Amino acid sequence: MSDADGPNFGGYSRREIIDFLYREAQLADEHKYADWEGLWTDDGIYWVPVDGNDTDPTSSVSFIYDNRARLRTRIGMLLTGERHSQVPPSDLARVISNVLIHDQAPGEDIEVTAAFVLIEYRREHIIWAGRVKYLLRPTPDGLKIALKKIVLVDSYDAIRKLGFIL
Repeated sequence: MSDADGPNFGGYSRREIIDFLYREAQLADEHKYADWEGLWTDDGIYWVPVDGNDTDPTSSVSFIYDNRARLRTRIGMLLTGERHSQVPPSDLARVISNVLIHDQAPGEDIEVTAAFVLIEYRREHIIWAGRVKYLLRPTPDGLKIALKKIVLVDSYDAIRKLGFIL
């Protein structure tokens, strides 16, 4: 890592953090869920709130609120074909943009926010878009996701079934 990479965030450059986000998106788009799951901490949370507010997910409704065990179950269903809505799997392509890496105190998770647009094709084109907040944790094995919170731009409306990983 060179000084040209800019500020250092938990031992990682801006470029390394953005590349991590791109890799995470690529693994999800390519349905490489076992590899995608490997990007998570043991205490990771995957959260898609209904109304987009920063409410307590344990006392309000969410489209998805998975701890690591539930995430593992979700991935298992996708890998085994038990998620019938994804047989065959949707074709996916997403764009990650407007990445901001927020100030971080030493020893704390790295907060990153971004915007995304995801195109799903399964007999028709469906557009998913929103903002995502990550808490990334530096570990001896590299960056890991401690939190991925996705706020869909249309989260106040009924949405189609999420049979894949956002």
